[in-house]
Amino acid sequence: MMKMAQQNIQNHNPAFQYHLLRSALECYSCNPDELDEKQLHQAQQRARKSYELESMVLSSTEARDILIPNEQIENALSEITGRYDSEEDFLDDLRRNALDHNALHFALHRELLFDAVMQRVGTRAADISDIDMRLFYELHNERFQSPEIRTARHILVTINPDFAENTREAALARIQEAAQRLKGKANRFHNVARRYSECPTAMEGGKLGEIRRGMLYPEVDACLFDLQEGEISDVVESEMGFHILLCEKIKPGKRLPYRRAAPKIRELLMQRRRRNCQKTWLAELESQS
Repeated sequence: MMKMAQQNIQNHNPAFQYHLLRSALECYSCNPDELDEKQLHQAQQRARKSYELESMVLSSTEARDILIPNEQIENALSEITGRYDSEEDFLDDLRRNALDHNALHFALHRELLFDAVMQRVGTRAADISDIDMRLFYELHNERFQSPEIRTARHILVTINPDFAENTREAALARIQEAAQRLKGKANRFHNVARRYSECPTAMEGGKLGEIRRGMLYPEVDACLFDLQEGEISDVVESEMGFHILLCEKIKPGKRLPYRRAAPKIRELLMQRRRRNCQKTWLAELESQS
């Protein structure tokens, strides 16, 4: 009975209604009254947890001397009202969610106060040393490596059994004819692509431009990144049809120097430490309540 009474109190609490609205929007991109029974139950559970967490934080000693300027709340209100076509639409939406202007003002004050408390707690995190940063840089080398880029051209002859000239056999014969005309000479690629390729890039001599790994069909991608600079591939087949590739230029990946990576590393590690500090504080606060 007490649990049910507590839930009924929350359901008529404007701050809780705001959490419910936010939960419904985040999970289902719609208002609570548009949810089915199961979705509403899940949204209510999530809202109850976030509301109780917020209430616990706001009752802590850290929250007692923090003041949220009214201007900051008004700015948050303006950001919300700006999403609506008119003031009337905004007020109608509030009423649908058991809220009014004053209730929303109250809920936003709580939300901003919660954020301010968590930021204050996060500032207790220890600073990041240069050793921490350099260790992260060395252990996560892939994060600071720019990808290899290849400038490429291709010739494509598509396979389409609905057309006699594009059956697999006919397409293979045409791509092999194109390969014979190339004879491995890159300077011929532009003209041969214009004549044989069925890709829109044919008008530009088969130009694909700058390619990073993963941008092409897997078979074509693997073939391109196995070529030497200036080399022409054998015929390769993908789900589109048959291809011939020219690797015009290879731009190797480069490692970002530590001095340029350092500011991002510091911010990343500080965010982690702040979050860990906040989690530890919340666990202690919960154990005391």
